[in-house]
Amino acid sequence: MFEFSLSASSGRARCGKLVTPHGDVETPAFMPVGTAASVKAVAPRDLSDVGAQIVLANTYHLMLRPGDALIAELGGLRAFTGWSGAYLTDSGGYQVFSLSGLRTLNEQGVRFQSHIDGTAHMLSPERAIEVQEHLGADIVMVLDECPPYPATREAVTAATARSTRWAQRCRDARTRADQWLFAIVQGGVHPDLREHSARELVAIGFDGYALGGLSVGEPKQDRLRVLDHVDNWLPADQPRYLMGVGTPEDIVEAVARGIDLFDCVLPTRNARNGQLFTRGGRVSIRNARYRCDRRPADPGCACYTCRTFSRAYLRHLHLAREMTAATLMTIHNLAYYLDTMKRIRQSIRSGRFEEFREETVRTQAAGASERAC
Repeated sequence: MFEFSLSASSGRARCGKLVTPHGDVETPAFMPVGTAASVKAVAPRDLSDVGAQIVLANTYHLMLRPGDALIAELGGLRAFTGWSGAYLTDSGGYQVFSLSGLRTLNEQGVRFQSHIDGTAHMLSPERAIEVQEHLGADIVMVLDECPPYPATREAVTAATARSTRWAQRCRDARTRADQWLFAIVQGGVHPDLREHSARELVAIGFDGYALGGLSVGEPKQDRLRVLDHVDNWLPADQPRYLMGVGTPEDIVEAVARGIDLFDCVLPTRNARNGQLFTRGGRVSIRNARYRCDRRPADPGCACYTCRTFSRAYLRHLHLAREMTAATLMTIHNLAYYLDTMKRIRQSIRSGRFEEFREETVRTQAAGASERAC
């Protein structure tokens, strides 16, 4: 029912396949973020059209609204949402810990007030697993404590130790054999704490391993310093997931260090804010230079948006605050991200990943600057 296999490598970059009960996922893979069981501005049909194979949903948001029990009653996430592919659910730990003054933490779990209506809730490791089993995702995550950046070494050490204890409780609480459970390696920007966390989690035994707490404002070089050691800490024959990262160049750099799975809100959020990712760099569609630009968002892209509409039209829709603008630009940005992953896989198979890496860093560092009229 589940399987992970590697088929090619180029340096430390790896190419493989994650087989799930609801479809195969070619890795390295990017997961569009559907926090509330919907990727903002697009429908499941659009996700299929751009090549998505797996989508992320969030425990915290869905347990509050509409409620995990209701989703279970209606047949789980796939029946509820119409997305027939694979799902991964985040445990909600990051969202709860970001509530700051609305939550209190102890060994049992986290008590918090809903950001929606102020009602009190308790999220424990056991409850996190219960919710995710109700949701019915293919891959579920342990509940962890995600320390902020910056934080003292003492605070990170305590959070890392608690995350390991909670991971054990999550493993003990699982009852479904048709879900894979991933642990989350914590430890901030301290490689020795990361190594200690990873070794303890591997000793417990999980189906895959994620690195959390590396998209919380830390310097990029600190993140890369942690990722430089992944091969030493995590099993080579199991999937590795970098949570919440990032830009196309961030993803390429993480692939170069052996990461297989990614998620990030940037392609959807930036689309709603008028920024397009293209092979020539980022395009800010609000810019007056695109007022009469007949070209597609990205001449090298074959998505519906680029096949059909001009930059001038997208700019008009965005400035007019038409809802269609968010849909069309989200379709393109997701297509760009998923096509980037496809090209990464092709470059690994052909042994040309380093060339692809250099090209991506160079083009994404600069925005498209040519004038159209």
